[in-house]
Parts: sequence; C-alpha cells; structure tokens
Amino acid sequence: MSDPGPRATRPRRPWGLIALLFPAGLVIGLAGAFVQAHRAVVEVPWGVMVVPWGVPLVWVALLAGIRGGAWLVRTRWGAWSVMLGWLAATIALAAESPSGDLALSGGGRQMTYLLGGVILASAAASLPIPRNQPVS
Repeated sequence: MSDPGPRATRPRRPWGLIALLFPAGLVIGLAGAFVQAHRAVVEVPWGVMVVPWGVPLVWVALLAGIRGGAWLVRTRWGAWSVMLGWLAATIALAAESPSGDLALSGGGRQMTYLLGGVILASAAASLPIPRNQPVS
C-alpha cells in the first residue's frame, strides 16, 4: 500500500462559503460607518458627559462576525474574509466622494474606530479555531 501523501489528509476548504462571508463584512462596515458616530449626552451634577456608545457596539458586532465566520467555516479564512469585507467598506466610506461628502470624517472618535477596529479585527481573525474534542 502506498502513502497517500499530505495532500490527501488536508481538509477541503468551502471556498463558496468563505466568499459569502465577505459581503457580511461589507454589511458590518457599512452599518458601522454610520452607527459609530452615535453617542449619548448625559447631564451629571458637574456638567454634561458624552458617552460614545456607537464605537463599542460596532466593535462587538465586528468581533462577533469575525469569530462567527471562523467557527462557521472551521478555518481562519472565514475570519479574514469577514475582516477584509469590513475593511473594504470602511476604507470606501472614509474616502471623499465626488460631491465632497464623508461618512467617516477625520475626528478623534473616527480614528479610534478605524485604528481600534483594525487592531481588534486582526487579533480576532488570528485567534486559533477550537478543535472538536471527543466527549469522554
């Protein structure tokens, strides 16, 4: 009997499913570009406090989408596909349109959203996928 080689033992990747995760990232990026600007203004005894709740909400959705994509496909390719979709939508909405409009401006909250999102998304996409453990 001959050795089947490493190619026969390599798992097959569901490229169609991985390709469908890219638009999921696009949707998260599109919604996130507009939701990240939301904030609550709370009056406190010493003045007014602004609580930016949009950025953490989008980050949680992004991380859930990335880890969900990785677990769905059982490989990091799913996670990276969602992340690349989010990144493509975010970059497109951060660019100035021909009419001069911006969905993501250059303020501090927007830069925090962009840089924090890239750091969190790449970290989440790089995490290993848990293996199925047999029940003992």
